[in-house]
Amino acid sequence: MRRPFRAALAGIVATLVLFGAADLIARAFGPQSAPLLALGQTIIPLTPTEIVKPVIDLFGTNDKLFLILTTGLAALVLGGLIGWLASHRPRLATVLLFAAGLAPILAILIRPESSVLDIIPTLIGLVLGMAVFRVLISSGTSRTVTGAEPAAARKFPAAARPARSSAPGPSPSDTTETPTAEPSRRRFFVITGIIGAAGAAAVAAGQTVASLTLDAGAAVAKLVLPTPAKKAPPIPAAAHPDVEGLAPFVTDPKDFYRIDTALAPPVIDPQEWSLRIHGMVESEVTLTMDDLLDLPLDEHHITLTCVSNPVGGELVGNATWLGYPVRELLRQAQPHKDADMVLSHSIDGFSASTPIEALTDDRDSLLAVGMNGSPLPPAHGFPARLVVPGLYGFVSATKWVTELEVTRFDEKTAYWTDRGWDAKAPILVASRVEVPKPLAKVPAGDVAIAGTAWAQQSGIKRVDVKLDDGEWTSSELGDEVNIDTWRQWKTGFSDVDAGLHTVTVRAIDQDGNVQTPERRKSIPNSATGHHHIQFSVE
Repeated sequence: MRRPFRAALAGIVATLVLFGAADLIARAFGPQSAPLLALGQTIIPLTPTEIVKPVIDLFGTNDKLFLILTTGLAALVLGGLIGWLASHRPRLATVLLFAAGLAPILAILIRPESSVLDIIPTLIGLVLGMAVFRVLISSGTSRTVTGAEPAAARKFPAAARPARSSAPGPSPSDTTETPTAEPSRRRFFVITGIIGAAGAAAVAAGQTVASLTLDAGAAVAKLVLPTPAKKAPPIPAAAHPDVEGLAPFVTDPKDFYRIDTALAPPVIDPQEWSLRIHGMVESEVTLTMDDLLDLPLDEHHITLTCVSNPVGGELVGNATWLGYPVRELLRQAQPHKDADMVLSHSIDGFSASTPIEALTDDRDSLLAVGMNGSPLPPAHGFPARLVVPGLYGFVSATKWVTELEVTRFDEKTAYWTDRGWDAKAPILVASRVEVPKPLAKVPAGDVAIAGTAWAQQSGIKRVDVKLDDGEWTSSELGDEVNIDTWRQWKTGFSDVDAGLHTVTVRAIDQDGNVQTPERRKSIPNSATGHHHIQFSVE
């Protein structure tokens, strides 16, 4: 007789071993070979918008972690169900476990950045998981019978059995041989616990290493950027007000926000990378990394903003980007006159719909290869990405870009527009308070207030601040570097009374557009409203 609970536990542990061993071995191959990441990456584009929107609202930038945990939990549940089935139909359960193990292999093979060799870690994990499953099922889930009648006694009815001897001696039940003893329950759970813990630890270690993208880091270190043909002007000291707690004017790459659809940054060899410009063009253009680095590259200070940024949020960053003007590349391809959109494609399957005028006018739209004087970090698009001033990233800032498809809005749609976001998304004027921090306690007397505002492609003209229900007062602006970078500001209030206070900020751009106080969520085209924080004076 089989024991369903132990069988289910065996299935769960076998699943842990499969993914744990595979993810650990994937360290030698790169994150593209990690089965959990591959499954999650396959699930992302298949997830209905009705699920995507609430998940983003609820988890924000932790949505990737949520997906990985959910995928792993689903795999464990499936493993447990298959194990439970083994208590009734062990052969079918073994076949199903093997078939389930093929799912991540298929997910790896369909990824454009993967090769056949990338399935090796999962194949090894599958073999080990199957072996553990068979061992645990055979050794820990069998109920054996003690003190039973011998087989010969069960074979014949009582009337046909030989008469018992009346001579003294042991009874037949005393001499019955006991089949193999039932495995110790404690021993089974100890072994299962040890193997399960090892599998879980391997999964954790594999995921951690995958997130580091060591292979991509090595490729980044080998890429040497040329000297810019056009250097960005120096940033004046007065661009950054001297207020403790105010964000740096240039964002460090490790602090720069990361929003994309990749669970782990793809590992791309720059020598194998190329960009293809096609679609509604007179001449297709293909560009290799060597071709790109041989071109005269420009350097520009540009602030990028994510459409998912909440009011006062941190999904905005300013950097110095090095790249080649996209308008020059499109000029080579000669787009058709009726084309109105460029659909950029990433190697990970993401796409963005950018109005063609944003890539062909005089703004500093770049095919970027550098960030703050170094090659792009893997998390920010290495080896090449798009940087387009004045548009939210979901319609412009394609990382790991491999294609520019010239087309029309009425013919093609992009990744996020298919999920309910707007097809065109110019950045709205916005601002935030950074000093003091929310719920900070400050000493009585003068209170310093500072923050950042942005309105790419128009620039910031004024930033107003008010304390509690007081009047709006103009702040002191830092020097403007250009209209495509954020502008920092500071002000202060004297003799602020003790107690809880609220400070609110609004920005006005160079065209006279005043930041709206109306509150709305980021979907379908950016959150709006005035940012305010509370602090207490002691």
